Amino acid sequence: MERVLITGGAGFIGSHLADLMISRGYAVRAFDSLEPQVHGPSGRRPAYLHDAVELVVGDVRDAGAVDRALEGCSMLVHFAAAVGVGQSMYEMQRYTSVNALGAACVLEQAAGRASSIRRMLVASSMSIYGEGLYDCPSCGRVAPRLRAAERLSERRWEVPCPNCGGECSPVPTPETKPLYPTSIYAVNKRDHEEMFLAVGEAYGIPTVAMRFFNVYGTRQALSNPYTGVGAIFASRLLNGKPPVIFEDGRQSRDFIHVSDIARACLLALESDVSGEVFNVGTGRPTSVLDMACGLARKLGRSEEFEIRNQYRAGDIRHCYADSGKAEAMLGFKASIAFEDGLDELVEWVRTCTAADLVDTATRELADRGLTR
Repeated sequence: MERVLITGGAGFIGSHLADLMISRGYAVRAFDSLEPQVHGPSGRRPAYLHDAVELVVGDVRDAGAVDRALEGCSMLVHFAAAVGVGQSMYEMQRYTSVNALGAACVLEQAAGRASSIRRMLVASSMSIYGEGLYDCPSCGRVAPRLRAAERLSERRWEVPCPNCGGECSPVPTPETKPLYPTSIYAVNKRDHEEMFLAVGEAYGIPTVAMRFFNVYGTRQALSNPYTGVGAIFASRLLNGKPPVIFEDGRQSRDFIHVSDIARACLLALESDVSGEVFNVGTGRPTSVLDMACGLARKLGRSEEFEIRNQYRAGDIRHCYADSGKAEAMLGFKASIAFEDGLDELVEWVRTCTAADLVDTATRELADRGLTR
């Protein structure tokens, strides 16, 4: 039986991939620190983790622990990361230590076992793009940088053409778009994919990087105020409070269900593709306000939200995936409709309790001048 090591394997996406791989006959070992911000203070094995998963608790910066976890594994999936765009902008050292140094530690141990590891996969993120790709009627396809502060201070939220200043419209973002990461977390994720691809090439280990768009679904940490927006909104609604929405809520993202993410990763691991990066999204934009409305409606809560008309430093307006490359090379196409995915999420959320720490997180950003 082929054994895979999933770093971060007790977490949201890692546990879903573990379920899928076990169902396909793989042995799965999860290496996870059980970070309290994600898993709570108990340090216990998550109840949702498949009984067949061998859980090894440890830090990705601990070379000895990583090396022992790799023993007998022929595949390596690296999901372990400190996650949170806003928090990364004031906990820069911790994020870079866990993410960049942690990845380097994992890669050093993998390189030492290059003869036995036949495949690696690393999780990257759509955050590395910064703004998505846009179409200008006068200038054609353009890749804007961040919106100017003076424009945002006037509450003009949409992105102008960087060449002529005219109106432009978002279009699907392909893997070839220039990368403009706008947070420490995004820089770390760019490092992840470049480090893994470089080491994979140097040591002859076939490697792929998967650029996840906005993942939602069951098992996402509802009490972590720096996780995905769906979980953050659900936590507020569970606690009888309105979701906090920055700008006007019309900013759009590509929300993809976690089961589609897991399936894309398995397809990549079972392919013969190497040295490539893939967008993993639906190709369909959905506004942040639509996510909030969908959750509120399905949970039977008020659709009156706290729309701040403020912006957070580094936030982008629109980005959704051009997923044609993953479809052409991996045979992947997202299959879970947004409404169906929300139904499943809400059914699970109803069984949960969540500590609402959103106000604290919002205050931390404001105290550092990161919201305006």
